[in-house]
Formats: sequence, structure tokens, C-alpha cells
Amino acid sequence: MMLDRIDIEIIRLLQNNGRLSNKQIAAEVGLAPSSVHERMKRLRENGVLTGTHAEVDLASLGIGLEALFMIELAKHGRSTVDRFMDDMLEIPEVRSAHLITGRYDLVIHVVVHDTRHLKNLALDQFTNRPGVTRIETSIIYDTRVNHQLPDLRNRTPQ
Repeated sequence: MMLDRIDIEIIRLLQNNGRLSNKQIAAEVGLAPSSVHERMKRLRENGVLTGTHAEVDLASLGIGLEALFMIELAKHGRSTVDRFMDDMLEIPEVRSAHLITGRYDLVIHVVVHDTRHLKNLALDQFTNRPGVTRIETSIIYDTRVNHQLPDLRNRTPQ
């Protein structure tokens, strides 16, 4: 799907504030609200816009700690890795699973109440799981997120 500058601007506006109305977006990009609605519908249908998410204060949910589990698997076949990643997402504390390169095969981002909860999660859900040969845990002290995605379509690597 080819995106024009108005599509990119709509995406940028939504990244800054996913609650903007079609009317508000239309005023920013210089289109009628109905045109914005059609463009957003097309962006969703073509998989460019994949969802709407709320930013949540984790502490208000009793989550006091975030961590990363770096996992090494014994086998690296596609079906083994896919099944493992899917299984990880069934664990309530898991926020995301990433297949990576380097010393470890996967990074699993988890949220827990405290260090005791983290220890129990590691021992109950990760260290004794078949196929896991090594696990390393890192506690996340702080996170900064840039929600703006760069438009790299016409940019050449330097």
C-alpha cells in the first residue's frame, strides 16, 4: 500500500493522541471528516493501523517491577520457537516476547508485583520449561518510549 503525505500525517497525529476524532484530524490535515474516515478505514483494512491502545499506569494495577528474561533454547526450529513464543504470551505476566540475535534466542518482557513474584515466575514458568537451556534476568529500572515512528520510506541508510 502506498502512503501519501496525508496518510503519514494522520498516522503521526494518531500516534500523538489516539483519541482524536475524525473532525479534529480533518482540521489538522485539511480534509473533510468523511475523507479522514475513509482514509483511516483503508489504513486499518490494509494493516497499517493495527490497533488502539491505552497507556496505563502499571503501579495503579499493583505492578511494581518490570524485568526481562533472556532465554536460550536447546532447539531453534521454526515450529519450536513459534510454539515457545506463543506459550509465553499465555502467561499473564508476559507483556511481549522477542526473537533476537546474539547470545540468547528470546527476550521476554514481564511485569510483576515485586522481587518475590519475579523469583516465583522465573522458577515456576521459565527455568523448568522443557527446551530452556539458560535464562538470565534483568530488572528494568526505568523506561523511556518514543511513540513517534520515523518515516524512513524515502531515506537511504548512511
